[in-house]
Amino acid sequence: MYMEKIKVEQLKEEKPADRRDSSKYATGFSDNLQPLEALDLSKINNFDELAKAMSKTSFGGRSIGEAADVLYEMAFDKDCFVVGTFSGAMTVAKMGLLICDMIDTGMINAVVSTGALMTHGFVESIGMRHFKHNPKMDDVKLYEKGYNRVYDTLELEKNLDDTEEIFTKVLDKIDRSEILCSHKLTGMLGKFLAENSEDRAILKSAYTKKVPVYIPAFTDSELGLDLGIYFKRQEIKGEKQLQFNPFLDLEHYTEQIKNAKKIGIFTIGGGVPRNWAQQVGPYLDIIDKRIGHGGGFKRFHYAVRVCPEPVNWGGLSGCTYSEGISWGKFVPENEGGRFAEVIADATIAWPIILKAVMERMEKK
Repeated sequence: MYMEKIKVEQLKEEKPADRRDSSKYATGFSDNLQPLEALDLSKINNFDELAKAMSKTSFGGRSIGEAADVLYEMAFDKDCFVVGTFSGAMTVAKMGLLICDMIDTGMINAVVSTGALMTHGFVESIGMRHFKHNPKMDDVKLYEKGYNRVYDTLELEKNLDDTEEIFTKVLDKIDRSEILCSHKLTGMLGKFLAENSEDRAILKSAYTKKVPVYIPAFTDSELGLDLGIYFKRQEIKGEKQLQFNPFLDLEHYTEQIKNAKKIGIFTIGGGVPRNWAQQVGPYLDIIDKRIGHGGGFKRFHYAVRVCPEPVNWGGLSGCTYSEGISWGKFVPENEGGRFAEVIADATIAWPIILKAVMERMEKK
């Protein structure tokens, strides 16, 4: 009891803890911070207004709004050469016309893609259809019926067979002395579509706008397998074989980047397309360091990426933009670099971002 009484008396004698003077607190504005605003849908009339409003919110919504801002700035920078890189099943997912929009409006000046994405896009461009998967049909039954499942969507085996027939006709017209690479082949397919189809198509738009389409991992696709079959048939017939050299793509792309005043990159997903497109900076750098001339120091000024995967899963294949700075791939933000990374399903985020920027461009 005595000890308790002493403690109580001591507490009474102690002075109240010093309190911070709230008049000295920072206000946010005092540090030039940007205030956020509630998303008021009653004031939203189009995608552009939605994206601008979302940029003043938080989390994924803010990243979508910021991505639209960076893409718009990148597209309107006349000194900037922009490469679009695409992976994932975006054409099977019916997102192919978004790439057409980006080419047709001049947002991107080069395309780097997976072969699968371009194969399925070509299927669509020649009038063949993809179908919604019926979960009641298991994968064994799908195989027996010639249905290839891509998540919740089906690609018909017949579509791929018909595509191979068209590709073969295109290959038959090539001079046997021609050394092929992916951007030459996609250009030829684009020419075929421009001459034989009235519908919109990625390779048709690219051919019309003179936008090269590179497929670095060309053999990792149905088109690559079709070319392999073509080579085997040439060998069986004893014909002079066409040659394929992927380094022609590397040098063609590198030369375009080297000659650009500024460069930007727009990325859907990750994979080989993204890393292949980004490695051009280090490639130019080591050309100078190891050979002594012919290279340069090029870094991306702008970058927008839409991908659902966090960095630790490995699907980004080309790293975050912050990490890319350490490789000499990107201009740091404190030196003028402008980046936006959206961790989201591209089939949801990409249409919103692109439509917002297209509307903004129309107002210019």
